[in-house]
Order: sequence, then C-alpha cells, then structure tokens
Amino acid sequence: MKNLPVVLMSLLIGFSNVAQAIDIIELTATLGNDVGRPEADKARDAGRRPAHVLDFLGIEDGMTVIDLVAAAGYYTEVLSHAVGPNGRVYMQNSAASLSGNRGERTAEAIDQRLANNRLANVERVTRDPDDLGLPANSLDAAVIALEFHEFYRSDNSNAVVDFLAEMRRVLKIGGVLGIIEHAGHPIYDNGALHRALESQVVTDAQNAGMFVEASGKLLRNIEDDRSATVFAPEIRGVTDRFVLRIIKNH
Repeated sequence: MKNLPVVLMSLLIGFSNVAQAIDIIELTATLGNDVGRPEADKARDAGRRPAHVLDFLGIEDGMTVIDLVAAAGYYTEVLSHAVGPNGRVYMQNSAASLSGNRGERTAEAIDQRLANNRLANVERVTRDPDDLGLPANSLDAAVIALEFHEFYRSDNSNAVVDFLAEMRRVLKIGGVLGIIEHAGHPIYDNGALHRALESQVVTDAQNAGMFVEASGKLLRNIEDDRSATVFAPEIRGVTDRFVLRIIKNH
C-alpha cells in the first residue's frame, strides 16, 4: 500500500475505522449459543427479537451505550455482545431498586451475570436514571426497555421531564434514545395496566427538544387489544409493543 496516493490512503484508513452495523443473524446466533447466558433470557428472545431491535435502533460495534432501569440485565448482555470488546455498556439501576427482598434477588442475578468478568465491557451504575453521574455528551445510545411507563406512574410529576432532560445531557449530538414499551390505549387506565400511549411518549420527547426519527413495528401484536395488565398470563411476554428511535439532534 506504500505506493498508493496519500488521499487514497487516507480514505482507506478512514473506512477501516467506521463502526460496523449489527449482523442480525450473527448476533442472534451468539445470544442463543452463549453457554453462560441465562436460559430464561434465551426463552425471551423469540418475543423480544433483541438483535432486530438493536439493529433498528442503530446500535453498532464500538459504541458507548447505557441500559436504563436494567434490572437483572437482559438488555445489558445483548448490548454487551452488540458493541463488542471495543465498546462500553453502562448497566443502570437505582439503589432503591436493589434493596428489599425483590431488590436483593435482582442484585444476586446481576452478580451471577457479571461473575468472573464474563461481560468485560459492562460497568455498573447505581444511580437514578435522571441523575446518572456520567459526563455530558458521552453516550452514543441509551435503551430503556419496558420501563418508561413507570415515569408516568411516579409520584414525581416531573419524572418524564427530568428523565428526558438527563438523556439530552448525556447523549452525544446524533445519539439515540431507544424506547421499547408496552402499547396502551386511550380508553384504558394505562398506568394501572403498566402500559404507555405511544402518542404521549412522542409528544413528551418532542417537548424535550428531541427528534422522534422512527417508530418500529417489530414487536407489534394485533391480538393484544391493550385492555389487560401486562402481567396477565394470557398476554405476558407477548404484549403489543412499540419501539421508538429518538435522536438528540442539537
């Protein structure tokens, strides 16, 4: 390559550093074949289609991302594989969510998932989602899966506003906020059902100064009429869901 023109050499070097998009087939196989990954996670994959979702959100190799309200870390592990060894994944849970009997079980599950440095690119963040303590403009993407509705259920009337303001602070220009959520219906009490109206989420994101670039239909289920709680046995794991790709554009 030493005889190539300088301009061509520069182009080749530039292309070699471009982030690589997700290979859906490869990531799906990796997730399914990883002997260290919990079997319960693998059982959820068919309903959650994680590789397709991350591809829709634009997650790429080498990115710095955060799994918000991560709980035991289903998406933390998926993101860990997706961004690869050159990327970084923050696993966020609030201190309150890791206390009490249920919280202690979650903490134990996290310890098991991260034992022996199995996911070496993962770093835990034990802080509230509206006060992450991360540098401004430091994240390529943030993902919150099936938890955004809890901001609407919060005793804090500013919970949604505060969260979205924090997303604008920590995301880079062009960074992505991915929201995966149980779809609600305007005639029902969505808070009680642990659902959210897509139109409300879109409006709130726009009011926060973010750009809602796309709504994905990857997890739609027309057999869910959205009248039941997401914990109802007949609908659990297969609720109608929307996926939003939201951009910090300024």
